[in-house]
Amino acid sequence: MEQFLVDKFGRKHDYLRISLIERCNLRCHYCMPEDGIQLRDKSEFMSQEELFKIVDEFVALGIKKIRLTGGEPLIKKNFAEILKHLASLGVELNITTNGILLDKYWDDLKAANVKSLNISIDSLEKDKFNAITRRNYFDRVYQNIITAVEKGFDVKLNAVLIKNENDGEIIDFIELTKKYPFSVRFIEFMPFDGNKWDWSKTVSYETVLSLVNFEYGDKLKQLQTEPNGTSRNFQVKGYKGSFGIISSVTNPFCDSCNRIRLTADGKIKNCLFSEEETDLLTALRKGKDVKHLIFESINSKHKERAGLKAFEAKDFKTRNRSMISIGG
Repeated sequence: MEQFLVDKFGRKHDYLRISLIERCNLRCHYCMPEDGIQLRDKSEFMSQEELFKIVDEFVALGIKKIRLTGGEPLIKKNFAEILKHLASLGVELNITTNGILLDKYWDDLKAANVKSLNISIDSLEKDKFNAITRRNYFDRVYQNIITAVEKGFDVKLNAVLIKNENDGEIIDFIELTKKYPFSVRFIEFMPFDGNKWDWSKTVSYETVLSLVNFEYGDKLKQLQTEPNGTSRNFQVKGYKGSFGIISSVTNPFCDSCNRIRLTADGKIKNCLFSEEETDLLTALRKGKDVKHLIFESINSKHKERAGLKAFEAKDFKTRNRSMISIGG
């Protein structure tokens, strides 16, 4: 009999997001604290064998879709081997990446039947991109985005919007979809440890929608939301691609959440905003069955945003991890 991970609100969880590594080859300020994160011994993280054992448990419990994230997953030295194993499990396999190293893995991605790539790019202006990421990789990232489209991947571009930083490029991003068949997703700036979030930096769903309605008027059409979708999607009539808005802060989508996160150090986060975690790796190393821990984590999931009642407060603070150590 097939098992499923269903929480007390009736939400079935069949989507696992795995952070392969906490490290990254970019230093985006909304993701990584200015002082970086403390480097830990590799013994604190899942080995390849341990990762496979934990993932096998999840697949046995009804996981149908896996997304590999980081840090930056493509800098994981055994990334191709991990990809190959996960591809053998019969699940839908997707990647979230900053795009820098994609050109090294086209064949591996095709062999693993990866069809969808989420690529982070927060500015189309080279100097601004370099300032946000604190690195100089714009040309390589942009070329890999175009190559991914040419190779037939379903490409989504993720742009975290920050007030007075890149919110002036919203229309520029949408205009890219006139020529290219990818989806741009505008993501509201979210609070994590060390990223200096506050409400004044948030570009809300309503703000984006007001701007695009003014720009495109009756040429703008809303698309049907995918089951368990995180974005509300739109298309300009006649354009090849589309765009969406992910409004985790001002207009969350918790009712249809089907996602579980597994961190690189082997802990479950049942919500992106959760300050509570369930340690699978320690239990696995002690020879214990981790299945009951997975069920307990799902059963303890709150109805909305990890139960953060003070989320709307101006002085909101979080004890959650930094984004880089959670996984995108």
